[in-house]
Amino acid sequence: MVNMTVQVVAATALRQFAFFNAHPVKDIHDLANPPEIFKITLEISTVASSGAGLLVADIHGSIHTLNKEFVSTMSWVAHVGGQVMHMTERNGVLVTIGEESAVQGSLLKIWDLGKTDKRNQAPVLLKSAKVQPSNKPHPVSCFALSSVLSFLAIGLADRTVLLYRHLDQSPSSTMSLTALPKTCIIHESSPEPITGLGFRELPSLTNADAKDNNLHLFIVTTNTVHLYHVSGKGSGGSSVLLDDIGCGLGCAVMDWCAKKIVLARDEAVYAYGLHGRELPNAYEGYKLSIHTHLNYVIVISPPTTAATMVTVFDMENKVVGYTGVFAEGIREVISEWGSIYILTNNGQLTHLAKKSTSAKLSMLYAKVFYPLALSLVQTQHLNESYMADIYCQHSDHLYTKRDWDGAMTCYLKTIGWVKPSYIIRKFLDAQCIHNLVTYLQELHALGLANTDHTTLLLNTYTKLKDSNGDLPFDLDTAIWVCRQAGYFDHASYLAKHYKRHEEYLRVMIEDAGKYGEALTYLRHLGAVVAESNLARYGHAMLDNLPEEMTQLLIDLCTISGPLIIPEAEDTTPQQSSAPANAPSYLSYLALLRAPAPEDKVEESNPDKEEDLMEPQTMQPSTPTPSKEKQPSPTLYFVHFVDHPSYFVHFLESIAARQWGQSLSSLPSSLLDTSLDKDEDLEKYNQLYLDGGSPEQQEKALKVLMSDTLPCDKTHALIICSSYSYTQGLVVLWEKLGMYKDILWFWMDKHNASPSKSSASTQVMQALVQYGPSHPHLYELVLHFLTSTPELLTWHQADIEKILEHIEKEQIIPPLGVVQILSRNGVVNVGLVKDWLMGRIKEEREEVQTDQQLINSYQLETNAKLKKVAELEDPMHAKVFSVTCCSQCSGQLNLPSVHFMCNHLYHQRCLLDHETECPLCICQHGIIQEIRRNNERMADQHELFLADVQDNGFKVVAGGFGKGVLNMTQLDDVAV
Repeated sequence: MVNMTVQVVAATALRQFAFFNAHPVKDIHDLANPPEIFKITLEISTVASSGAGLLVADIHGSIHTLNKEFVSTMSWVAHVGGQVMHMTERNGVLVTIGEESAVQGSLLKIWDLGKTDKRNQAPVLLKSAKVQPSNKPHPVSCFALSSVLSFLAIGLADRTVLLYRHLDQSPSSTMSLTALPKTCIIHESSPEPITGLGFRELPSLTNADAKDNNLHLFIVTTNTVHLYHVSGKGSGGSSVLLDDIGCGLGCAVMDWCAKKIVLARDEAVYAYGLHGRELPNAYEGYKLSIHTHLNYVIVISPPTTAATMVTVFDMENKVVGYTGVFAEGIREVISEWGSIYILTNNGQLTHLAKKSTSAKLSMLYAKVFYPLALSLVQTQHLNESYMADIYCQHSDHLYTKRDWDGAMTCYLKTIGWVKPSYIIRKFLDAQCIHNLVTYLQELHALGLANTDHTTLLLNTYTKLKDSNGDLPFDLDTAIWVCRQAGYFDHASYLAKHYKRHEEYLRVMIEDAGKYGEALTYLRHLGAVVAESNLARYGHAMLDNLPEEMTQLLIDLCTISGPLIIPEAEDTTPQQSSAPANAPSYLSYLALLRAPAPEDKVEESNPDKEEDLMEPQTMQPSTPTPSKEKQPSPTLYFVHFVDHPSYFVHFLESIAARQWGQSLSSLPSSLLDTSLDKDEDLEKYNQLYLDGGSPEQQEKALKVLMSDTLPCDKTHALIICSSYSYTQGLVVLWEKLGMYKDILWFWMDKHNASPSKSSASTQVMQALVQYGPSHPHLYELVLHFLTSTPELLTWHQADIEKILEHIEKEQIIPPLGVVQILSRNGVVNVGLVKDWLMGRIKEEREEVQTDQQLINSYQLETNAKLKKVAELEDPMHAKVFSVTCCSQCSGQLNLPSVHFMCNHLYHQRCLLDHETECPLCICQHGIIQEIRRNNERMADQHELFLADVQDNGFKVVAGGFGKGVLNMTQLDDVAV
């Protein structure tokens, strides 16, 4: 089976998305094949869904009930000797129309799927009757059953439509098996055959807005569409022509709500309601059949190039959800268990799994189809959370397009689902203030606002000059409202009067931008209060008043007690009186006359408070002189991030005041500085590790190369890496002995820019510098230079030198070198041919030398064994041909002593009772001592294992050669 996505031909009115995923369905017992029931697909006559499972009928008259695994749970013969042509199920009742060998014409049967006949284990047969309105039988072309089993319509091949009324009463009656309600012919068409029937169901009882409570029947022929009034007021009579176009057999089906009938024609797909044809959906091409699945319509197009196309689209939302091609042709389309299954002619079953709603919405969001996403959610009757998410996404899109009004309209529909803070933050801009007011008012109207929302609404009213009456506020709220309304003088007046230092600084720095007044205020606060506030505003103060702020920080870190105000600054305490309009505005705020909450540093005296409405001169009280602990200069390092020159001045001044050391002559003076209390000095040294100007980089390099400088190398590595200071990184890696990191650094540089050879050249320079003392680097560089063809081309000569050095120093065995060079196919044999030939020649010479030694050892061993055998043979005579004494070299005469080792002595040359040859005993003693040492070493396993870890194979082989691993006790060896 071939299943692929194709473009819909001429479907310009439909948008296409991949809402379904196609998966093959396999047999539960044989995962390599489709379900067993569909093995002989051509014998399947019809398929229908039911509450009991999937119903499959074959041409032999049998019906099978399948579960979700497509395994038959019940089978029975419904039409003996014939076949099932049509079937449908409603509320547990199955209606089949088929043929039997013993009956002429079509036979209608009604089954109760909820009850089983004990005789044949088949569903109970309720009714069985022939479909024959006249003496001449005609085959059934189509039929339709109402949802409550009240009516059954059958279309015959003779172009007539039969209607059975009150069919639901017949099965439960006590009449005979063959008794059915009397039929009536409700439609006759000549010469068009009947191709489709469908009941327009009654509205649900819960639908209070339903205006039509009548049951109608759609009748479709090849050229016309009719509507017949089945029940209700005005029922009976003749059918009404809705349109003069029809469709072929199998190309008409009721929609999922049973309100409209859908027709598939070559030019388009049409839908008909009670009032006629609705707007068509443009979809050109031949149509073989049409089916429904929930809100989707499935169109099967006949083979055009030996393949059948399946298209699944949503008519209500004008969306194509799936398009696929099946080369084997389509046998059946199954809508069961909330999914779509496609059965091909060769028995393959494909499951069209519907994607999740979130995945569908993500596709629509990506294409900015928010109205379509909303329509899709409404069509599927999903919960309101999906709609809220769509409105939120749509609002965000409109907001990015600067359509404030449209965005707010959608945001209002998300109240209760989206956090108000998310929306409020978007409309805090002045040009969106009206939209923010609208949203906050809606929050209050729905009872979902909190105190913060109320405060914000008041703020917006203040900006819009839309205050209504006096509103009570606490001090914090009053300051906040004044700030938001732009009355910064009023806000600073309140904060200073009630000694809200943080609020005062926030207003002066963040709102009013009066940094000079804020700096003077900080000097009067003292070191403790100033320290806590500088953590927030130190950076902003340095950006606007770098010199003055740097001097203040120097004083904070070096002066105990009250801060000295420089003469350059205004020593007169800053006066802040309320503006002329302060009383009226503050009276609008309706502030209570009670004192503000106590400050942590300075306490307000209620007896000395002045009336808020009177102009007055205020200044922070100066703290009493005391020995305060000086803050650490490291607290303020972060503020100098963008001010390196002032940072240098700050550190120089700190060093000069605290330690009496001038740091202006960097770097020579640093080398002479006492390093006892230099935690701050270390940070100063690292100041130059920013990769700035050449002078700074030169200073940084000298700082790093100094052995006496208190520099944290790990911290310096982080700084050098952050600023991409290459020279500093290399120096630090050298000091830390991280030579591999130097090579990796340049290798990474090359990988980032593989077209340049500068980085690879640095790798070779580093190898030349560090390789002799660290031989393991040669293997790393050899890996790198043979990783790409470009590196091989640039450094072919270098590779040859590396190979020569490796062979000379015996860093890597030849086999290891071959493995490195052959790992990726970059290096060809020609590059290392000479090297390999040389290594092979050396190996061969070594093998030959070893073979010669082996032969000599074997000859010597054989000679000794032969000699031992001669000595042990009592029948073999020993001939002594030596005529000189082995001790004194004199002529041998009697008495003399002969040893079997072929040494002869005068008796006078030997000691008394000496029974061994004096010359051989020394050699034998050396051999015995070696054997004793090897025996002792055999028990010292720790030393042996340590040697094995260093050079495993060599040590083990030597152990076997020395007999350590199979040591025999010397006592058992005859000397």
